[in-house]
Amino acid sequence: MISWGQIGYGAALSALFAAVLIAAARDRSRAALATGALAAAVGPLAWNAILRATHAQQFFTDAPVIVLPISWQDTGSGVFTLAAASLGYGLGPLAAQPTRTTIRYALLAAVAALLVDIYLY
Repeated sequence: MISWGQIGYGAALSALFAAVLIAAARDRSRAALATGALAAAVGPLAWNAILRATHAQQFFTDAPVIVLPISWQDTGSGVFTLAAASLGYGLGPLAAQPTRTTIRYALLAAVAALLVDIYLY
């Protein structure tokens, strides 16, 4: 079972990687950068807390593909991050921007969380 230490470590790495990706994509503001980083931490944290609380061991089985050993647990982290970032950006710093801009930043945060989850913990 995933430990709270691993969950916190993954959330911190996801936030850091999301901030790097968003900054590399010509971030508009510090608020947009912070929103993406926060969503990339909160999404995996919430998802992994649910898996831990329900003792969902089967979600941690990686696909038998060497270059992309994704699991349902990894996918959930990306999905929860996409939801959190979409809400955060849509209601926050990018509320007045076109939807295309909002979803682009939300996808960057979600991809960061997904990749960190697959490869780093």
